[in-house]
Amino acid sequence: MTAKDRTRARILDEAASAMRERGSDGIGVAALMKRAGLTHGGFYAHFENRDDLVCHAVDRMFRDSAEILRQHLGQEDAARGLAALIDAYLSDELLQAADRGCPLPALSGEAMRMPAAARDRFREGIIAFRGALAKSFATLGLPEPDALAASVLAEMVGAMALARALGGDMAATQLAASREEIKRRLELAASDGGA
Repeated sequence: MTAKDRTRARILDEAASAMRERGSDGIGVAALMKRAGLTHGGFYAHFENRDDLVCHAVDRMFRDSAEILRQHLGQEDAARGLAALIDAYLSDELLQAADRGCPLPALSGEAMRMPAAARDRFREGIIAFRGALAKSFATLGLPEPDALAASVLAEMVGAMALARALGGDMAATQLAASREEIKRRLELAASDGGA
């Protein structure tokens, strides 16, 4: 990896974090470059414009999500891996770390206002996530894996979004209830996955 590649990766890491925290409108080029410890002028050596940055930051966030999916759903014991994914996705840890994790709870509501290329990438990320869940459900022999994946993904995203909106004890209660209900519906062993 060249120095230019490392710098671009650092900018994208910061942009992805900032977008998860404040949305795509919450990142300005000057503030982002300052946050990355770089000068404003260096931005254009890496991106055509702000819309190009947003598009690549969406890619970056979904690459993170794909890695988390591979880590959990690639386990030899498919049921255990799926339960671990649900526990990790709906964890108290990620509740407190809005700048990390899946972009869906943070950005789904504003995706329709993103630049067209970013919207396309966002849609592709949703489809890939849903597809990974459906494949896992099919492996477990669950009925109608595609429809089930659409429903479970919506519940996981919604549960995290609502928990972040609620805050405090109500947030923890929301996440715990969603973790256990999803796993019950999927006939996965219950666990204490809120850490």
